[in-house]
Amino acid sequence: MSFIKFIRSKIFLKQLALAIVALLVLGFLMMQWLKSTTNHGEFVTVPDLKGKTVETVKIELKDNSLVMEIQDSANFNPKYPKYSVIEQYPLAGSQVKEDRKVYLILNPSGYRKVAVPDIVRRTYRQAKPTLEALGFEVGSISYVDDIGKDQVISISNKGKTINAGDMLPLTSKIDLILGNGN
Repeated sequence: MSFIKFIRSKIFLKQLALAIVALLVLGFLMMQWLKSTTNHGEFVTVPDLKGKTVETVKIELKDNSLVMEIQDSANFNPKYPKYSVIEQYPLAGSQVKEDRKVYLILNPSGYRKVAVPDIVRRTYRQAKPTLEALGFEVGSISYVDDIGKDQVISISNKGKTINAGDMLPLTSKIDLILGNGN
């Protein structure tokens, strides 16, 4: 029997039709199985977690069949309480599947500490931008008799004299004592 006669034979065509039907049935069954195991079309809405404590977040995510994953603490944000959520992904209101991880960034307990730069015997014009670039604020300015006009003689924080290298929280006010040129 030649190849062309075999392709046109009833036996081959029956086998081909059976194979196509078997593939369609198998594909249909596979799609139904996937639909049931992946909960196709079923979503959970992510709640708004910003500003809430970790304990509250755990309860709320458990109620919504979601999983909490703390990524890291960010820079301190005074608008939010300590150890509360300041960012989340996916965002609030997003539609996600059950058991989806919600990534959280927490507010640390305070500003991180930064080393005080060596600004003694530098001019006020040099010292102010140096302090502000590191995140400090220039507090009160007072003058004492010294030959260096507008030169930093000493620095203090909350009434205590500080030295270069001391660690202070960001946004701390540093008071300057400058020379008056006399």
